[in-house]
Amino acid sequence: MTKFNEELVKAGVMLAGEGLTPTSKGKRVKFSGTQRTIVDGPFTESKELIAGFWLWQVRSMDEAVEWIKRAPFGGGVEIELRPIFEAEDFGAELTPELREKEQRIREQIAKKK
Repeated sequence: MTKFNEELVKAGVMLAGEGLTPTSKGKRVKFSGTQRTIVDGPFTESKELIAGFWLWQVRSMDEAVEWIKRAPFGGGVEIELRPIFEAEDFGAELTPELREKEQRIREQIAKKK
């Protein structure tokens, strides 16, 4: 996997990527109105669990598919690909004021790196 990640970084595709600890170390928070219920892991009833993530910058979903097809996984692994929302996806709902607030938040996050 390290070699594949190195290829992604060298190509300027990979922005981030991390593996997640087992569900035995996790918690779930269930929301119901104003109530919050905390459930401790492990979550054995789950059939689909996220084991990690990559954040890629690609030109299209087709490019992402071509990259993931090269990943060194054996049988029984399923990968989900989804794009991140872009500002343009929100249309007029993302007012200039909201754009400015979003930009300030991004700048604050960048300062912490």
